[in-house]
Amino acid sequence: MTMLKWITKDTNIDFMKARKFTYALSAVLVVLSCLSIYFKSFNFGIDFSGGVLMEIKSEQPINVEEIRSKLSVLKLDELNLQTIGEKGDELMIRAQAENADEEAQRKAVVDIKKILGSSYEYRRVENVGPQVGDELKMAGIIASVLAMTAIAIYIWVRFEWQFALGALIGLFHDILITVGLLSFFRFDFSLTTVAAILTLVGYSINDTVVNYDRIRENLKKYRKMPQLDLLNKSINDIFSRTILTGVTTLIAVLPLYFWGGDALASFSFTIFAGLIIGTYSSIYICTAFLNLFDLRAVEHKDEDNYFGSIG
Repeated sequence: MTMLKWITKDTNIDFMKARKFTYALSAVLVVLSCLSIYFKSFNFGIDFSGGVLMEIKSEQPINVEEIRSKLSVLKLDELNLQTIGEKGDELMIRAQAENADEEAQRKAVVDIKKILGSSYEYRRVENVGPQVGDELKMAGIIASVLAMTAIAIYIWVRFEWQFALGALIGLFHDILITVGLLSFFRFDFSLTTVAAILTLVGYSINDTVVNYDRIRENLKKYRKMPQLDLLNKSINDIFSRTILTGVTTLIAVLPLYFWGGDALASFSFTIFAGLIIGTYSSIYICTAFLNLFDLRAVEHKDEDNYFGSIG
């Protein structure tokens, strides 16, 4: 109960004091993300790259080199073996058949099972042809673009253009740094990851919109307060909500990351990283960006487009 009271009590933190430092920090992170994406690309999962993904489990620790030697007789263009879990009794097999068509991939699954035999438990088997992988990749891109477009239209209609531009800059900032981390740490980039990124987009925009609503309310309420002080006050007004929302989300995400297995590692890491980056950007990107403008000059502009406060 004491911790809850500490989180929910009124705060008076000078967030904007560090804005120049955070501008530089964000610029460095964005550049590093771009470099990672350019030089390391993404570790596309089976969903996008096509191929065979199998997870096997044994009663004893698995000898990876022995498995690799057994499977070397197959005509595979690519074969990656990775132990998972803490006991070393689980193995992930990623393979791509020589011809890379769907029939060859199905045959590869059968051949792998035949060579390994029945002494292993086949916990996961996925088989995606290259054509399907390309189609899923395009579908993921289209879904992301449509989501971003819809959000951009909503923000543009609801707020003045200065607010909308700040929100969109923050959104691109969040996505770019998050996917840069996925590239750098070589997490699988799959349809599950796309779903996590879209979830991140919704969380980030919601946090920003709540903050923007409070800023507009305070612009009307404190007409003589200096703009920088008003931005600080607006952030502090909803800071308890921001912390409580973040903590409850982390409580749900962290168990998924540590105990959800490799299948959920990329999803949970994206949500975890995006949660931190999105909270940071709503304060130091989206809100700090507004200080570049005279908000009082546009306070009453486009009020007919305001649909009410959710703060």
